[in-house]
Amino acid sequence: MVDRQARHAGPASALRVVSSVSLIALIALCLAWEAWLAPLRPEGSALILKVLPLLVPLFGVLRGRRYTYQWSSMLIWFYFTEGVVRGWSDKGLSAHLAWGEVALSLVFFVSASLYARLSRTQVRPAN
Repeated sequence: MVDRQARHAGPASALRVVSSVSLIALIALCLAWEAWLAPLRPEGSALILKVLPLLVPLFGVLRGRRYTYQWSSMLIWFYFTEGVVRGWSDKGLSAHLAWGEVALSLVFFVSASLYARLSRTQVRPAN
């Protein structure tokens, strides 16, 4: 019988890469959006600080820590919500960036949730 961890090693590894790339892309998007591309004020705004909570799970995600994947998949919903609100209310480039934030948030949520599920250790009942 094939070990469960060995069977899911390939998909889990791919999900780990997708999660890492989407989180880094979301950090880059938020920085560029609020600093240069379409800040709320021409001189920039304090909204750039919204990137800081994304930096907290970054190293845990890069290292494949299951617990980090679990809680960061809940954190990402704040960015999804902000993206939906700004996508509907903003105009021009800012609205397009907001929908990009929504897409990256969804990619991260799905890949992080699936990684956490596939990477769990199988609990065997005691005999």
